[in-house]
Amino acid sequence: MNDNLKKSDFFDKVYIVALEIPYGRVTTYGAIANYLGSKKSARVVGWAMNASHIQENIPAHRVVNRTGLLTGKKHFFGINLMKQLLESEGIKVENDQVVNFNNFFWDPYIELQ
Repeated sequence: MNDNLKKSDFFDKVYIVALEIPYGRVTTYGAIANYLGSKKSARVVGWAMNASHIQENIPAHRVVNRTGLLTGKKHFFGINLMKQLLESEGIKVENDQVVNFNNFFWDPYIELQ
């Protein structure tokens, strides 16, 4: 199977999980990778989120790094769009970091079992 097809399939799986993230909650690249059985693929999940603008309604703003940092913000149209979208859902962000990250963290491995 060619690598582009494999990547596309994985990206599609990432998007399916991302669509399950509840309003007002966040998850991490690593949590999605772990749920998909590919624990070491957090970076690939990040690539999928960066490419998510080609899909409709993928809540990529709800996916942050393992400490709650908005590492993907530069891939959003507008300097503070990721922060604004999170804050519109009631998630406070300071210095590009989700405040009280553990209170908002949604783990697909637990929630989607």
